[in-house]
Amino acid sequence: MSARRPLGITPQSTSFELGTGAALEAGADRSTTWRGGLAIGTLLVSGATVAFAAAHTGTLLPETIRPVPMSLAGAFGPAGLNLHVGGVIAVLAIMFIAYVTVIQLSAQLSARVVLMTIAALYALILVGPPLFSTDIFSYQAYARMGTVYSTSPYLNGPHAIALDPVFPYIGAMWSYFPSAYGPVFTVLSYVLAPLSIAAGVFAYKSIAALACLGVVTLTWHSARLRGTDPVRAAALVGLNPLLVIYGIGGGHNDLLMLVAVVGAVYAVLASRERLGGGLTMLAVGLKLTGGLVLPFALAAGGPRRGRGSRRDVALGAAAAAALILALAYAFFGFDFVNVLSTVQKSQREGGWKSIPGFISGRLGLVTVGHVTAYVLAGAFVVVCAWLLRRVWLNRLDWIRGAGWATLALVAASSSVMPWYVSWALPLAALGHDRRLVRAAITFTGVVLGLQMLGYVPHVGLL
Repeated sequence: MSARRPLGITPQSTSFELGTGAALEAGADRSTTWRGGLAIGTLLVSGATVAFAAAHTGTLLPETIRPVPMSLAGAFGPAGLNLHVGGVIAVLAIMFIAYVTVIQLSAQLSARVVLMTIAALYALILVGPPLFSTDIFSYQAYARMGTVYSTSPYLNGPHAIALDPVFPYIGAMWSYFPSAYGPVFTVLSYVLAPLSIAAGVFAYKSIAALACLGVVTLTWHSARLRGTDPVRAAALVGLNPLLVIYGIGGGHNDLLMLVAVVGAVYAVLASRERLGGGLTMLAVGLKLTGGLVLPFALAAGGPRRGRGSRRDVALGAAAAAALILALAYAFFGFDFVNVLSTVQKSQREGGWKSIPGFISGRLGLVTVGHVTAYVLAGAFVVVCAWLLRRVWLNRLDWIRGAGWATLALVAASSSVMPWYVSWALPLAALGHDRRLVRAAITFTGVVLGLQMLGYVPHVGLL
């Protein structure tokens, strides 16, 4: 693979000619730098506004903690700021515009500024209350089912522990759903089961924040190996509003899965194929969607690629799969196999913020919506096969192919959550494809827009 000869970064020229043209260029650079700094500042202010107002703004909170208990209000609970629906929509829209501006002007921003902004945003959201989703309480419920009540989280939903203190915080829709998460994550959640509800929330949010920092770090180093601007790559991933506000704010395990995925990409780029294969399976052990990158890593280079490299990826994946299966069997027997049917069930339930869900829930065409879901699923399979063939024939870069496949997966899903967009961000940042970057940003805007539409009274009701 070309990854065995990592590309260096072509330094940007800092010299310019003297005279009127040079003065104009310098003036343009100062203007661009000023706009970039303003966009960075706007991101920080909007993130801080969300963090300060979350405890008293019902729209930002999961439905099960409205009003929020003081134990979950976070560090800014006493602030008493309420944005109301209009304020939430305005702040999120401003944050997205600032994010796009930072990406456009990233060449004029220093690495230190971008990385410090990422760290500051994560810290602000971390010490606030949980945002939007009740998943963070479901993690705790599944863990307590297995450790306290000796009930399999893969066979029963949280309703099986309805008398447990965490149950009232579970979203009503998910009370009867068994766990859809991988056995590695479930075992990890068992370790956190003894924590109180509030401590558990902070623990999962901390894991999500640290995972995001890990994703940004791995994306940075991968970008250097790929000859891509690492500042732009880090900004595209680390400053994305869906990742920051919804991902870290909700403490979602998708971000932990993403560390393993980006770690696998970095390992393969660094010619450590066995480690890369193993990390792809670790991602699957955390959440099933993490395995999408594996077939593209195997297909990379096609027949021209050395058999040893492909064999090493496969060996690493097989070894990790064996360990994960042994771990799953030791803790859950064969119960964990039920995760496949749970994922299918959750997709069938869907939601109006997806193409099939909009047709069924908003237009009232239930049959058409179901047919659309099957058509999109079939289209996803066809697109993946086409992308894999192009990668195998060495007509398409494997990271780019995996990025397009991931976006296709999100688009075809019957249940699209905001943090799902984060799956594609590192691949878009590393894919050497401007269209893929634009598509990832467009997806961010569309999904965020649908979320904001759902916050408007009566519009979000099914």
